[in-house]
Amino acid sequence: MMDFALSVRDLSLNIGGAKILDGITLDVPKNETLGIIGPNGAGKTSLFNLLSGIRKPSRGSIVVGGQDVTHLETHQRAQAGISRTFQTSSVFVNLTCLENVRIAAQAANGKSMNLTKNAYKFPEVLEAAYDALAKVGLSLRALQIAGSLSHGDKRRLEIAIVLASKSEIVLLDEPMAGMSVENVPELVEIIRSLATEHKKTVLIVEHHMEVILGLADRIAVLNYGELLVCDTPDNVINNPIVQSAYIGEAL
Repeated sequence: MMDFALSVRDLSLNIGGAKILDGITLDVPKNETLGIIGPNGAGKTSLFNLLSGIRKPSRGSIVVGGQDVTHLETHQRAQAGISRTFQTSSVFVNLTCLENVRIAAQAANGKSMNLTKNAYKFPEVLEAAYDALAKVGLSLRALQIAGSLSHGDKRRLEIAIVLASKSEIVLLDEPMAGMSVENVPELVEIIRSLATEHKKTVLIVEHHMEVILGLADRIAVLNYGELLVCDTPDNVINNPIVQSAYIGEAL
């Protein structure tokens, strides 16, 4: 029997009478990278909002590692193993890179979140934070204020935070947004390592089709809040329903 990291059943969201998501049913195996695509307004970010607990579904269920998290709050979802990045950078811009990552490492190790009193009290937390920074190539910027980083390095920092959090499921919402073309390949490889090296289950919303096709084991296509298909990249790009509904022409 396949071991699923995430299972959703009949997941739906209605806002003011409008159907934002309608009956999404999906199983995501452990260590899979699942790409999520669809036109603007298809419901991609809304799906992430439901999975991370920012919004509660109108109906349906969300199960993470066998635990029903449907009615849990955002911080409880994080404790259950879900972490998320956003379309815009969400780092603490007035803290150093190390402090940003250490917050996640402290929480993952069950330590106090007090930034001043316990800053260097737990060597294992510091070690975990430095290790996460090293894995994304930010070791030399550990003491740099996060707000002074380039956009690409802020994206790296977000992934370091994810690694330090020890989350099993990672939701990446438009990680390439605002990235310069020359920095995309390096970030792609860091994201790839989440599944291949760090054994995370990754769900990625991304408009860059070449990125999705290069990273994803499967691709889920949303349109008008419904799941059209979830299949391998080759099958998706050759699916006539996807071609007509998503972009109106061959992918």
